[in-house]
Amino acid sequence: MRLLATERPGVKRWPGFAPYVQAWQAMQAFTEGRTLDTPDQLWLVEHSPVYTLGQAGKPEHLLNPGQIPVVKSDRGGQVTYHGPGQVVVYVLADLKRTGLTIRAMVQALEEAVIGTLADYGLSDACRKPGAPGVYLPQDGDLAKIAALGIKVRKGCTYHGVALNVDMDLSPFDGINPCGYEGLKTISMASEGVAADWDEVAVSLAGKIINQARLRVE
Repeated sequence: MRLLATERPGVKRWPGFAPYVQAWQAMQAFTEGRTLDTPDQLWLVEHSPVYTLGQAGKPEHLLNPGQIPVVKSDRGGQVTYHGPGQVVVYVLADLKRTGLTIRAMVQALEEAVIGTLADYGLSDACRKPGAPGVYLPQDGDLAKIAALGIKVRKGCTYHGVALNVDMDLSPFDGINPCGYEGLKTISMASEGVAADWDEVAVSLAGKIINQARLRVE
């Protein structure tokens, strides 16, 4: 699969709705073929509908998958949903070169999402202790707007972060999102923000480059 370059160096757009397994295998191949001099890349992806279970994912968090396929992945975390209208940014980074720990990389991705949401007027986006991702206060609780999970292989990361822009949220009712029963999932659109997918994706990618200290070309 040939990726389409964006106007930002090192940022590639996967055309169309990408099958999850195809993108996952491409990330693995890219990571396996890296050398010490390979520049980092970010892949902007919009997936066809799929549930993914992380390495430690428990099948009991799949409540009613229906006709949506389920893929057992090698990323961290529990179960989540990917589908049209969600910006997924896969972070193909040399972790040692960034000088970040895995935890610091996760925090960098969260900070990039928080900054992107603030640009669109959602300035109350925040973290939740012990539960990676980005949340917004709602009805006295926190609702999830972005999920993340990464994998480290040969000192390099793949997988990344998924931000709900304007998507059908009903498939989240078929799971315990990220392993949390009753966790509400929202999107930028459900919070009243009309945003273009490509614009959000490129903006988020730029913030990830800065926050995660990536070396891109």
